[in-house]
Amino acid sequence: MSARRIVISGKVQGVWYRAWTVSEANKRGLKGWVRNLSSGQVEALFAGPVTRIEEMVDLCRKGPPLARVSGIDSFDAEEPDESGFHQWPDA
Repeated sequence: MSARRIVISGKVQGVWYRAWTVSEANKRGLKGWVRNLSSGQVEALFAGPVTRIEEMVDLCRKGPPLARVSGIDSFDAEEPDESGFHQWPDA
């Protein structure tokens, strides 16, 4: 098991990015969360097998149809205590 925290920049709020992320992460059996940041970015934490995390990060580079991703910053992270993948309130 591994964990990555990513911050996605671009047109990523108001385009169903968080709901899309929850759906895609759950399809891959990942644990973690996603939330909007006050900066206009989206932040997510993915935990699970490395290959599935990498696949999810690659998907996030494009995002849902209305999103326009301009960049992703990725950081090592601690595995979350909660099970499942959740949408958190805005930060």
